[in-house]
Amino acid sequence: MAELSTLYESDYSAWAQRHAELLRAGRYAELDLEHLVEELSDMSKSERRELESRLLILLAHLLKWEYQYQLLSERWREFKGDSWRATIIEQRIRLTKLLKQSPGLKALLGETIADVYGDAVQLASDETALPPETFPRHCPYTVEQLLDKVFIPYPAYHKSGHDHLSG
Repeated sequence: MAELSTLYESDYSAWAQRHAELLRAGRYAELDLEHLVEELSDMSKSERRELESRLLILLAHLLKWEYQYQLLSERWREFKGDSWRATIIEQRIRLTKLLKQSPGLKALLGETIADVYGDAVQLASDETALPPETFPRHCPYTVEQLLDKVFIPYPAYHKSGHDHLSG
């Protein structure tokens, strides 16, 4: 085990490969448990950080779309929101892939949305120069809407329904 602990410090890839071999062979007593537990914990943290990051960007762009799109499209006839639309689509694709690879994250969606929503408001505010009070205090979108590949909110003053990304 001392050899594996040293290998962890000098060649992480070799350390990980050796652990995979030991686990497949059922040689659990030889595992470097201290570093293995640390790595598994870090993997979980990394996936959670990615989930937070993807949701933060998606929420900020949906808020920008809902609260600033109409203003910009009225000022500039050529503004169609293509880059915002592309970012929304990309974040949804990456979120779907992440949730497929790590299904346990699905149980954290509601909590994570609530955790990052304030940061998403601040990001949307910083990028639009709209005051944070412009945006709802709590996330106005459901998990289903956030993951729905065609959902996009109407501008704030058109609250009668919802548009779709394909439009």
